[in-house]
Amino acid sequence: MSDRGAEAVPEPVRVLIADDEALVRGGFRVLVDSEPGMLVVGEAADGATAVELARRTRPDVVLMDVRMPGVDGLGATRQIAADPDLAGVHVLILTTFDHDEYVIEALGAGAAGFLVKNTEPGQLLHGIRVVAGGESLLSPGLTRRLIARLTSRTAAPRIDTDALAQLTAREKEVVGLVAHGLSNSDIAAALTISHATAKTHVSRAMTKLGARDRAQLVAIAYQHRLVTPP
Repeated sequence: MSDRGAEAVPEPVRVLIADDEALVRGGFRVLVDSEPGMLVVGEAADGATAVELARRTRPDVVLMDVRMPGVDGLGATRQIAADPDLAGVHVLILTTFDHDEYVIEALGAGAAGFLVKNTEPGQLLHGIRVVAGGESLLSPGLTRRLIARLTSRTAAPRIDTDALAQLTAREKEVVGLVAHGLSNSDIAAALTISHATAKTHVSRAMTKLGARDRAQLVAIAYQHRLVTPP
């Protein structure tokens, strides 16, 4: 019998959970595994194990706690971000601390998003899908706070001027919208372009500026004054 016309079943979002509390890991596992289209591929109680499991299982998303024994979540995030073989692994930081210092350090380490642990289950599942899709997870309120902190700091080392000059006018416009917290869908609606075109502009800007993900693109945009804080 021919299977022509049958719809392909999408691959599930593969999730690795890293937290030093077994009860927390268990709760996240139940939540994620009960969600259609998601699958937990491993659990880690410390950062070193999280990195090892990330290399072994190649998850789409790592739910990473900040405070863990030995290698903490930020250290593990740096190792994952620095490994070319793990380019497809996105880290979503989960912590009980909603402090700007943690957020800035997490983004600098290569995290794609940041949520506090008391986030509603539906928002967490949504966040996993957003991060798995290659977008950053930063709320407008959090983005505004980061903007204030980043722009008040001493200027970071400048990006090569050739890299900045490579951005087209449209790409600069798109980077500005990303920096203000807009998703690809929001950008497409704001500029009256297709979602695919918006995604392409974001991807090209990231490549030209050497940003690993959208969160780093936001940091670069404000640190190097590519956009003006609201």
